[in-house]
Amino acid sequence: MTQHVLITAGAGGIGRAIAQAFVADGARVHVADIADDAVAEVVASSDSVTGSVTDVSDEGAVDRLFEDVRRDLGGLDVLVNNAGIGGPTTPAHELPFEDWRAVVDVNLHGTFLVTQRAIPLLKESDAGSIITMSSLAGRFGYPNRIAYAATKWALVGFAKTLAMELGEFGITSNTIHPGAVAGDRIDRVLAGRAEATGRPLDDVRTEALGNQSIKQFIDAADIAALVLFLTGPHGRTISGQMLPMDGDSKSTQ
Repeated sequence: MTQHVLITAGAGGIGRAIAQAFVADGARVHVADIADDAVAEVVASSDSVTGSVTDVSDEGAVDRLFEDVRRDLGGLDVLVNNAGIGGPTTPAHELPFEDWRAVVDVNLHGTFLVTQRAIPLLKESDAGSIITMSSLAGRFGYPNRIAYAATKWALVGFAKTLAMELGEFGITSNTIHPGAVAGDRIDRVLAGRAEATGRPLDDVRTEALGNQSIKQFIDAADIAALVLFLTGPHGRTISGQMLPMDGDSKSTQ
């Protein structure tokens, strides 16, 4: 069976790795992303990929997204809720309300809007699945990132409730909780810390991995492989679960 897959924030990072994995597995994929150049690039990469430039926090934009999904895919078997923003790094008592609201609008309201519109299509599938991307911050507190942590915890309850509501239709719902993902972003973060503190980069990297049992950052391709397993034939009885992929991290510190 050819799967029909929608991935939010699917034109870069983890989302793009998931899109590439599904395409390699023979799926048809629709990516939604706010970055128009990135959407055009990923769509051009494969005849199996279509896309929409979408701000998931905009209800009208989400309605237009699903017009595209119905036209381009014809149906839906898998929804991957990957869109999210981090917001500023600042203590809770200094966080402007508009910054709090911006994170909630994308991470919670956007995930709700997309999922609500996806459910009728998923009910028509013989094997519907919802994957919602939480975070290490959805298992631990995250100092100075209260909006991000709060929304990533909230997504756990969101996904668990969906598992309970949609199980009778054979639809699974799970959250994945990645730690720091290997790539340009974490490299820039570590380089910035090293420069700011005057410490060797290797020391900064070792410190960053200090709270993990497995001393390596997460490969986005491994996250994609987990998504494929959970939404494939061997994952049909896995639902309502939190699945960390973080090297056995003890905290976000």
